[in-house]
Amino acid sequence: MKVKSLSHVRPSATPWTAAYQAPPSMGFSRQEYWSGVPLPSPLVIVSRKEPTPRLEPNQMPSSTSPDQGDDDLEACVLRFSDLDLKDTSLMNPSSSLKAELDVSAKKKYSFAKKKLAVTSSTSKSLESTDKRNPFKEDFTRNQEVSTWLPDISCFNPDELISGQGNDEGEVLLYYCYCDLKDPDWVCAWQTALCQHLHLTGKVRIATEGINGTVGGSRLATRLYVSVMLSCPLFKDYLCKDDFKTSKGGACCFPELRVGVFEEIVPMGISPNKISYKKPGIHLSPGEFHKEVEKFLSQANQEESDTILLDCRNFYESKIGRFQGCLAPDIRKFSYFPSYVDENLELFKEKRVLMYCTGGIRCERGSAYLKTKGVCKEVFQLKGGIHKYLEEFPDGFYKGKLFVFDERYALSFNNDIVSECSYCGVPWDHYNLCSTPQCRQLVLTCPACQERGFTACCVTCQDKGNRQAASPAQSSFKEECECTARRPRVPRELSRRGPLTAGASPLKPGAQAGC
Repeated sequence: MKVKSLSHVRPSATPWTAAYQAPPSMGFSRQEYWSGVPLPSPLVIVSRKEPTPRLEPNQMPSSTSPDQGDDDLEACVLRFSDLDLKDTSLMNPSSSLKAELDVSAKKKYSFAKKKLAVTSSTSKSLESTDKRNPFKEDFTRNQEVSTWLPDISCFNPDELISGQGNDEGEVLLYYCYCDLKDPDWVCAWQTALCQHLHLTGKVRIATEGINGTVGGSRLATRLYVSVMLSCPLFKDYLCKDDFKTSKGGACCFPELRVGVFEEIVPMGISPNKISYKKPGIHLSPGEFHKEVEKFLSQANQEESDTILLDCRNFYESKIGRFQGCLAPDIRKFSYFPSYVDENLELFKEKRVLMYCTGGIRCERGSAYLKTKGVCKEVFQLKGGIHKYLEEFPDGFYKGKLFVFDERYALSFNNDIVSECSYCGVPWDHYNLCSTPQCRQLVLTCPACQERGFTACCVTCQDKGNRQAASPAQSSFKEECECTARRPRVPRELSRRGPLTAGASPLKPGAQAGC
């Protein structure tokens, strides 16, 4: 049987080596091992005290899949020269792990599935009295950022860069609440990782966790997910389902911005005062769907003990929302705590069903609402609207899903719930106000655009016309007068029907505007 060599698999001191070269004789079949998974994952190995079988040099795997013969896989030879599986110490990712893998397979990029997990069941010395993981605590100490970047030498650079358009690329949305000891190191690592994979987007890092939206080719985004799921800092908190994907790419963001902040989503309150560790009860999309269905089936929703609360701003709820929701007319999520304080009577003895785009705002938003001690129960939609629409595209959420990038919105159904700001026809495509200094997004239909109505309001339109006629224009942004006239925190005097302030009631089959 002829054995060929893969030149792109090289001995390395990085943690990726074990992921690429896990021996197929360690408790799983060759079919599992060579399953065609295209993305390797870094692997942290914790060894046993008891003897573990070694794979002798030039030893051939003994298990053979019934579905794969010699035509699909010719041979596999693995040699672990410096790996002592009897060592009881944790493996440092920068230590020297040399392995050589010779293999031939039909698929160009067929990688070993990460199945090898040698766990320690007898080494109690690894557990301290407070059950802390010393490896995780010391992870960022003396670690080079480059050590935790994936080996992409086996890919053509064009494969990472190509397919970044809206039709071929992908955008990832995710967050992870967990305690990070060294957010500055994570920031440097995320910057290097995104640049390494040619990703653009925004990543916020704090001592309370990480919040990211990145875009690039599908290969790049899937490599990114693989890295995140394998990183010791996040592997115990993140799972594959925590990443929401949508069509897009690097073109959806003008640049890459990675930074360290006090909060991973700006609510305006220190995480030391309102912690993510005390959120509302998480409901899966299916469970949330049943709760909304029960709420909407009630004859008098005004007298209901349930409130369906939208935690987003008015830009977002204007073009898409759940039927029967309370959509606060607030411009920023940092106004949400003040909104709760101003309208506390609204939530007394109520069951609150909260939702937002991806779930992150509900984590601390629900924690804040719970501290008030007035609600009967507080629930939140796990995975947010994004995950709900993946499962129920024609469910109780109507309209588009607003996103914070160049796309502005994602469409999962054909419902239009907003209207042109000038003529009132159904319309839900946002554009930036034509006045350069304005911060507003505007809904103006093509007919009104042709008539010159391209600003957020008449006042701003006139200002834009004057600036166009003047050679000197200010480059700084300023708040539009129509925004300044809007109350910063609206007070709901009463529960005026199923929707208040930020949105109009939706009737089945109707296309209502805001």
